[in-house]
Amino acid sequence: MTDPQFPEYNTCQVCPRDCGVNRYQTTGYCRSTSLLRMNIAQLHYGEEPPISGTNGSGTIFFSNCNLRCVFCQNFEISDIGQGKDISLEELIQSMLELQNKGAHNINFVTPTHFTPHLRQAILEARKQGLTVPIVWNSNAYERVEVLRTLEGLVDIYLPDLKYASGLFANKYSSAKDYPHAARAAILEMHRQVGMLQLADNIAKKGIIIRLLVLPHRLAGIRESLYWIHENLGADTYISLMGQYYPTHKALEYPEINHGISHDEYMEVAELIDELGFTHGFIQDIGSTSDWTPKFRS
Repeated sequence: MTDPQFPEYNTCQVCPRDCGVNRYQTTGYCRSTSLLRMNIAQLHYGEEPPISGTNGSGTIFFSNCNLRCVFCQNFEISDIGQGKDISLEELIQSMLELQNKGAHNINFVTPTHFTPHLRQAILEARKQGLTVPIVWNSNAYERVEVLRTLEGLVDIYLPDLKYASGLFANKYSSAKDYPHAARAAILEMHRQVGMLQLADNIAKKGIIIRLLVLPHRLAGIRESLYWIHENLGADTYISLMGQYYPTHKALEYPEINHGISHDEYMEVAELIDELGFTHGFIQDIGSTSDWTPKFRS
C-alpha cells in the first residue's frame, strides 16, 4: 500500500534513522505509522519567555519520537506513544483554534517523524487564516534534506543540542550519530531563519538552542557552546535548562540516577558569560518553567 499524498512514508527516510520501512504497512523506528498521532493541543506558559509570552504558546505535542532517551520527562508520550490518531483536517482545526485563543505561535513539539503531514498542515492552515509563527520544537535529530522542505514554512526553530559525544548519545538515546546530525541540522535551521528576532518581546523568527545540563558533564555542553560560538556566533540565543531529574529508565544508570549539582550547573552558566554570549535564558535548577533573562544585552 502506498499513498501519493505522503510518498516519504512509503520507504521512510524522514529522519537520520533511514528505516526505509513502509509506514503504511508497519511502524518505523519511531513507532509511528503513516497516521498522524497527537497527544494534546493547548496553550503552554512554561516555554522560554519570547515563546510563551503573556498569552501562551499554542503547543501541540505529537506522540512517539525518533530518539530513545532513557531520561525523557515526557516518556509517556514519546516512548509509550500516548495520544490519538487524527486527520490532517483535525490538526489544522486545532492550530486555528489555538490562534483564536490568542496563542503567540503554533508550537510543534517532537514533530520530526511527521514532517510530511506538518508541512501540508502549515500550507493549508495559512490558506484558512493562520498568521502566527510556526515553532519547530525538536530534538534536532533531523535530516538536512528534509529540513530544507520546511524553508519558508517554519518561522522559529527551537532545537535541543543534547550531546557532543556520540558515545553518550548512543548510550542514553540510541543514536551514535546524533552530534553530527544535530549540528548539521542546526546549521540548516540557522541558515533558514537566522538570529532570533523579537517584536514587543515576542519571538517572530529565528533560532533558540536548548542545552540540557546532565550529571557529570555527560551532555558535553562545554564543547557544544564552543561549537555554537564558532559556527553561529555569540549573538545566538541560548536556553540553558536545569530541569533534569531521573525519570523513565534513568534509574537503571547509576551515573544519571540523580539530579545535577549546583557546581555542574554554574560551570556551564559561567562559560556562557566567558564566551560572550549576549542573549538567552537560564532555567533554575529543578524548574520546568521558571526562566531568567541572564545574559548581557
